[in-house]
Amino acid sequence: MAGRFDPLTPTAVRGGRTDVPPGSGRQAGSGAKARRWACDGPVDLGLTLGPLRRGPSDPTFRTTPDGSVWKAGQTPQGPATLRVSRTAGPGPDIDAEAWGPGADWILEQLPALLGAGDDPAAFVPRHRLVHASHRLRPGLRLTRSGLVMESLIPTVLEQKVTTEEAYRAWRRLVRQYGEPAPGPLGPELYVMPTPATWARIPSWDWHKAGVDAKRSAAVIRAARVATRLEEAAAMEPAQAAARLEAVPGIGPWTSAETLQRSNGDPDAVTTGDLHLPGIVGYALAGDRDADDAAMLELLAPYAGQRHRAARLILLAGRVPPRRTPKMPRTDIGRL
Repeated sequence: MAGRFDPLTPTAVRGGRTDVPPGSGRQAGSGAKARRWACDGPVDLGLTLGPLRRGPSDPTFRTTPDGSVWKAGQTPQGPATLRVSRTAGPGPDIDAEAWGPGADWILEQLPALLGAGDDPAAFVPRHRLVHASHRLRPGLRLTRSGLVMESLIPTVLEQKVTTEEAYRAWRRLVRQYGEPAPGPLGPELYVMPTPATWARIPSWDWHKAGVDAKRSAAVIRAARVATRLEEAAAMEPAQAAARLEAVPGIGPWTSAETLQRSNGDPDAVTTGDLHLPGIVGYALAGDRDADDAAMLELLAPYAGQRHRAARLILLAGRVPPRRTPKMPRTDIGRL
């Protein structure tokens, strides 16, 4: 459904939009494990799973012309590949197949991943722009992956750099230190490295990937306590954020961006962001110079649902005209 709207801009990508070809559905059964899930309402696969994609060439995420979304990941039971698509026949149900040691775990997680634990009815639009964006996207659900490190590590890589730099680092490190995903996509799809592998990446390979010492140190520290951090997926939001932020190098921005994906937290609004306050301020009040305090005041009517409101604002695509040059791209790997 999302593909009918405006071109896929960086702001829309930030809002979690991923265009999925309509396809014609694909019968399940060719994979090692299979499941059909009966949706209790509309689910837009691209909008719901889009936040898990880190750039158009994310080696852990693919969409295919048959309308399928493929996601590879490290589960508590080992690597797994998941394919989800609309059922081939009539009805809104979802077909899923999974491969690898973690296939059972990821299929069990399927409803939460597709927003079964989310309550879109709890959201009440308070602004005209938010109402219009909400009305156009009835299939937007907030995903809950249940995997903290999968969201935390790429979020750390996105600290203080352009998204292009972060995506490039993610691609290089996953392809170099990850493993080909189980299942039919083989070397086209990769599973991210295990925490033990992240902790052993040498300094020169971080440098070649364009990751400075501050970010690489934060990833290594997190990887060394990965088991404790994964426990945050089952915690209440405040406890989960405190668990993540106990690791040096992980602050409110990083914890919010992580918990939005791993825990499906509808209220985890991102503070400390370079662009988001200005986008929210401009969209809701015409204030392109809004800071975190002004953004939080504007989002106060959405208490409990501030993350969903921010996503709908980003997806609406109303951004202030650029006044300054883009943030310069750097590549410390060439130094």
